[in-house]
Amino acid sequence: MSIETRREVLERARRRYRRAGRKHRGALIEEVCGVCGYEQKYAIKLLTGNRPGPGARPHRGRGRVYGAEEEEILRELWRRSDYPCGKRLVAMVELWLPGYEQEYGAVAAPVKRRLERMSPATMDRRTAPWRCRLKKRRGGTKPGSLLRSQIPVRCGNWDIDRPGYLEADSVDHGGETTEGSYMHSLTFTDIFSGWTEQAAVWNKGATDVLHRLREIEQQLPFPLLAFDSDNGGEFLNHHLRRYLTGRSVPVGFTRSRSYHQNDNAHVEQKNWSKVRQLLGYERYDNPELVPVVHDLYRGPWRLLQNLFQPVMKLRRKVRSGARVRKRYDRPQTPAQRLLAWPDLADEKREQLQKMMETLNPFVLARQVQRDLQTIRTLLRQARRHVA
Repeated sequence: MSIETRREVLERARRRYRRAGRKHRGALIEEVCGVCGYEQKYAIKLLTGNRPGPGARPHRGRGRVYGAEEEEILRELWRRSDYPCGKRLVAMVELWLPGYEQEYGAVAAPVKRRLERMSPATMDRRTAPWRCRLKKRRGGTKPGSLLRSQIPVRCGNWDIDRPGYLEADSVDHGGETTEGSYMHSLTFTDIFSGWTEQAAVWNKGATDVLHRLREIEQQLPFPLLAFDSDNGGEFLNHHLRRYLTGRSVPVGFTRSRSYHQNDNAHVEQKNWSKVRQLLGYERYDNPELVPVVHDLYRGPWRLLQNLFQPVMKLRRKVRSGARVRKRYDRPQTPAQRLLAWPDLADEKREQLQKMMETLNPFVLARQVQRDLQTIRTLLRQARRHVA
């Protein structure tokens, strides 16, 4: 069949297709496929006019809803908030828009309304071209066997209904080798709220780790009830055990099973989002870096993550054959989860509310970038000194 004949058949079929109902359109598509030898999807494109060429017509779907203004604001929010997914980014719009207006000026009411009703899937599509990926590497935690027989194992944390149950982990910053002395990061995560505290230590000695934990406990907005760690020697030692269990009201001290990272899943997932995305995988073997990184952890980074970064909590998992469906709750910041807890102390509640109302996430993000620039400068100086 010649091209001219196919065009004549398609033109007659296209007029019939526009007038036909849904039931007759299927038969008409099969007729065109049989006469012209087209695939079904290609025939549908030709009949609806969505393919450029003779007889083509504009697409009848919904027009573009979000323009350049919404995309510019969304990109700035997404970049300053450390590249979250669409579900978390939706929850951030309400938290970060007041700070955006303080930084860049007022946002028009129609633009603000369109941003607030943008769906998570749309945000994922908009941010897809901007995403960046980083590689992971193995950790350098060494087991501590001194007190393993005296510290019980805990591998389930699904029944916790109040803050105060911390999971602890350490991240090494030795680069491509674990030889010599270098900096380590300590991460402590509350299971109930997701509240995360971090600290930097040199060589993760037992005394330094205990000192950092004392500092962190004084700033926690809730009392410490239990402490769960992996089997690393920085946690399984007599210093930490006496500090936790030697009180008038002892703190429960438990550990995970060896080689079972899911036992400490709440803090393990923070190693990427709270440490590696911030500091990367370089070797931090300059002692001058420790106080700078520690001040970053205890200052703007801590406030930005706990007050303005929504997180999702897994509610349930449903297995259907080989497929597992996970259901999460609505994204909320750790501070919002604590404020929703009815037994939070009034003093801590007022303190959290005041910080969320007065602090600007864009200012905190800018402070984080300034501190990171100082850290990068010290890293370059250390490399030049070694060279």
